[in-house]
Amino acid sequence: MAEMDVARLRAELVPPFHALDVVRSTGSTNADLRKAADEGAADRTVLIAEEQTAGVGRRARSWSSPAGSGIYLSVLLRPHEVPFAEYGSLAVVAGLAVTDLTAELGVDAVMKWPNDVLAGEDRAKCAGILAEAVAGDEGAVVLGIGLNVLPVNGRIPPNPAGLLPTSLAETGARTTDRTEIALILLSAFAGRESRWRAACGDLARAGLLDEYRERCETLGQQVRVMLPGGDALIGTAQDVDSTGQLTVLGEDGRRRTVFAGDVVHLRMA
Repeated sequence: MAEMDVARLRAELVPPFHALDVVRSTGSTNADLRKAADEGAADRTVLIAEEQTAGVGRRARSWSSPAGSGIYLSVLLRPHEVPFAEYGSLAVVAGLAVTDLTAELGVDAVMKWPNDVLAGEDRAKCAGILAEAVAGDEGAVVLGIGLNVLPVNGRIPPNPAGLLPTSLAETGARTTDRTEIALILLSAFAGRESRWRAACGDLARAGLLDEYRERCETLGQQVRVMLPGGDALIGTAQDVDSTGQLTVLGEDGRRRTVFAGDVVHLRMA
């Protein structure tokens, strides 16, 4: 597989991004940009890796990133207009950008709250998203996106929620040119992140919330939510609010607002 064209990426994406680099291999692009933030890296700095050897997802789980087969990128953001408490809604912004990409490529895809993108008739996982605040700097956050482009061929195991992996190639994408895919994805993200930032992180004010509700397959599902600490909540996923939190109507008739958790879709309610 051809390496990504960094000159073209820079020519078309800088601006709106401040800087962009592509490396052949690294442990984790998120970890690299957290370190770069500590060293004063600028707002909207992008790092893309051809391969990640220690990619990390939610709850410190490993993310498989085979060389040359996907898009593994992170963006350092310093959205000083946005309250720190609203940074969690960046996963919604990124999910919308990924589904903008899949629509452009002719791939049937939806979002699964809080950070997965599912594609194809079997609704297998083709992308994962992780937003991490930079320790000691409440004005900085690193947003990571991992996207399977080429067929996974058994190289990636199911995730802890039992989701099987898939790729853009396996779900009918019109192209698997990773440079073009990165251009479409980052352009979509830049536009949506600018709206999010201008609205101070409020998804409704940014005009993003209704789109998310339309594209999020979790809503209307009977779900099991594994909460931090190990408790489980079973009920119907009813809504997502302007900060990206999920509202679940529990089996006991009580409504709960969930900020973080692993969701398993059980069946349509």
